[in-house]
Parts: sequence; structure tokens; C-alpha cells
Amino acid sequence: MPPSGPRLGIVDSGVAPALRRRLAAETRVLLRQDGSVGRSAAMDDAIGHGSEIARIILGLAPAAALVSAQAFTDSRTVDAGVVAEGIAWCLEQGARIINLSLGLRADKAALRHACERARASGALLVAAFPARGDAVYPAAYPEVLAVSGDARCTAGNWSVLAAGRLIGAATAAATAAANSAADGAAQGGASYAAARLSGLAARFFSAWPRADAQDCLAWLESDAAFRGRECRSPARAA
Repeated sequence: MPPSGPRLGIVDSGVAPALRRRLAAETRVLLRQDGSVGRSAAMDDAIGHGSEIARIILGLAPAAALVSAQAFTDSRTVDAGVVAEGIAWCLEQGARIINLSLGLRADKAALRHACERARASGALLVAAFPARGDAVYPAAYPEVLAVSGDARCTAGNWSVLAAGRLIGAATAAATAAANSAADGAAQGGASYAAARLSGLAARFFSAWPRADAQDCLAWLESDAAFRGRECRSPARAA
């Protein structure tokens, strides 16, 4: 029987069989040949990314009840409409937090509207935002809490990189399994940082079940270990 803590949605590559007992619900969201989006029974996680995201979250919030929307199965490429449907399904399952350790380069209406609806419903959306390069979606939407890696942070703390908009968290994998995962800890980056932040948010809701997303955001702002971006000192000349 899965934990009875706050429900946390993961839109990713699914989970490994060993993690299924930690799930409250799961589905696969897929793009049909006619371009429509549908749902089917979930498959095992063939990539390993979604499984590692789940492990990181559970390492910080073991009471969280996970709901998994499998949005991709054989590559990291994902359709915006599929992600949007995954978000909608997580909301149907009662998710208070939705982790989106992924990023699309283009702003798509279906994804934008899904994030707007989720935030209006009271859910906290957490998405990966790479520290370098162009903006990615859904992290770039104002309804979404964007998370980047911050080398100053450990597993249990975080930083406020931009008030009300951007949070920093540790990127290293939570378990040794990441060292042999398909993507590897070094490539986890903002994806793993977002998972850590989702785990911390779930831990918050476990302690304060009557709190809402705004309360959680206020807590993140007030209890951050660091503020402002990490400053790197210039190297001294020999």
C-alpha cells in the first residue's frame, strides 16, 4: 500500500518495477498517429530518469504518495501536448506538487494553458531550469517554480536565486544507483535539482497538511540557506 502523505505527480519516463509499490497511481500518456493525445497502461522505465527522480524525491519525503505520468519511453524527446496531458492527469489524481524534470525549447499553447490551470487549482509546479543556455518551458512560465543547480546546496537545503521566481538546489544524485543510471549523476543537473526541491516541498506539506502552495513558496523564501547567485572568485595569477 503506497504512503498516505501528500500526492506528488511526476511527469517523466515512468518508474522501475521496484518502485511501483510507492505509487498511488500511474499511467502512460502518448501521442497517437493521428496527432491526438491518449492514455494507456504504463510501461517499465527503460531510460532510468524517472526512476531516479522518484528515488530523489522519496529520499527527502518518504511519506509522499507518488503518481506517475509516463510521458516518454525511449528517448528524452517529448511532445508538449503529452506533457500537458500528464499535468492534467496528475491533477485528476489529486497531486499537490507536480515535478517536471524536463524542458522544451518552444512555448506551446497546450503546455502553457495546462500550467495555468494547474496553478489556478492550487498545485505547485516545479520544473528544471538549466543554469546556462536559452529559457526552457515549462520552467519559464510565471506559474511554475523554476529550479537550477546550485553547488552551494546540500540535499536538505536550497537557495533563492531570484526572489519569487528561481530556486537553487543540489544536483548530485540521492542514491548510489545514479552512478550506473543511463543519464548519470553528472548529467542530472537541473533535473535532479528540481526533484530535490519537489521532495522538500512534499516534506513541507507532510508537516503542514493544511498549507497551500503559497505557504510553501513563502517557506522556501524565508528558510533558504543562500540568497543570490553563486559568486565564483576569479583565479589568481601564479
